[in-house]
Amino acid sequence: MALRRLLIDTNAYAAVDRGNIPIIEIFKATNEIVIPFIVVAELLAGFKHGLKESRNKAQLGSFLGSHRTDVLYPDKETLEAYAVIFGELRAKGKPIPTNDLWIAALARQHTLPLCTLDAHFAVVDGLEIISV
Repeated sequence: MALRRLLIDTNAYAAVDRGNIPIIEIFKATNEIVIPFIVVAELLAGFKHGLKESRNKAQLGSFLGSHRTDVLYPDKETLEAYAVIFGELRAKGKPIPTNDLWIAALARQHTLPLCTLDAHFAVVDGLEIISV
C-alpha cells in the first residue's frame, strides 16, 4: 500500500518508536508524513514526564527535519471543521478527546488518511483510517 500523504496520530509515532513493524511499513510506504501541531505538542508533553526526554526530543527533531515530514497547523477552515465535527459527534452522543478533534478536523479538511491506533476516530464521518 503506497500512500502519497499520511496524517499521523501520536500513538502511530509512538508505535514506530516501539518497533511496531506494520506501522513502520506504512510509514516507509508513504511519500509524505504529515504530523498535526497537536501531536507534536502531545509528544513534547510526554517527553517532559519521561526518563528519556533528551533522546526523545532529538529523535523527534530528526523526524520533523526529514524532507518527508511536514507539520500541519490550523487555519480558519480548520476552526470551522473542528466546530462541525464537534457538532456531529455531539448529535451522535459520541464525543472524542479534544486533541483528537483537532486531528480529525485537519484530516478531514485536507482529505488526508489518518494513521492511528485509536478506534474512536471511526465515529468521525469522512475520515479514512489507516491502522493495523
